Amino acid sequence: MIEFLSNYYTYVLMVVILGIGLYMVIASENLVKKLIGVNLFQTAIFLFFISMAYVEGGSAPIVPHDGVPLEVMVASPLPQVIVLTAIVVGIALTAVGLALIIRIYAEYGTLREDTLREVRADE
Repeated sequence: MIEFLSNYYTYVLMVVILGIGLYMVIASENLVKKLIGVNLFQTAIFLFFISMAYVEGGSAPIVPHDGVPLEVMVASPLPQVIVLTAIVVGIALTAVGLALIIRIYAEYGTLREDTLREVRADE
């Protein structure tokens, strides 16, 4: 068991973070906590992509300075590019989510989901 955890610790960490984020989204009634859960879920997906791209003994895909390509194993840069793009999109979505949460709080005075349902049902 210890050997499995030491070899695949990034996947175990990804599953733990994914579970915490999913639990926060499902179980929490507070909208801010739900947004934090979505961000944790997103971070776990990023960790999964980076873990999949890891190559044992690989190096960065950079052309040597003298122009002669070396026969080395390189890691694919595509997952890193995808994750960098996803981080930017994630930050933008978090900003939009926070703006919506601020607007909801200004309108209704609460961030609890059950209270918001009651207030909306009365209107």
